Amino acid sequence: MDYEDSLDRALDETPEITDSADRFQVPDPTVRSEGNETIYENFGETHDRLNRDRSHLFKFLQTELGTSAGIDDRGRARFTGDFKQSRVADAVDEYVESFVTCSECGSPDTRLVEERGATVLKCDACGALSAVPDL
Repeated sequence: MDYEDSLDRALDETPEITDSADRFQVPDPTVRSEGNETIYENFGETHDRLNRDRSHLFKFLQTELGTSAGIDDRGRARFTGDFKQSRVADAVDEYVESFVTCSECGSPDTRLVEERGATVLKCDACGALSAVPDL
């Protein structure tokens, strides 16, 4: 098999990755106050779009906001305290930067994998492995 055949085969087996900016939109957090709690109404939609485990995103947000929290029977995150939408949005953006977007190519086509006992971000677009912060 010569170089051209190998290259053609590799290109055929490479997954089709479209322009990530066009298809990857993180939903803006919909939050409202209810008593002394802030309800993140579309938390489920957010973790689905990010393709991350609900508990991982939840733990990160809880730590970033520095509060106790829970997930109710409707899948909404409930944070103790009054948090503005912009504060929750900033925390989600930080999560995306740390745990979703590839640091090499900027693609959201990533997943969290265990590598030698540590969790790393593996990019399905370029193959890069990036360290992620501990939670």
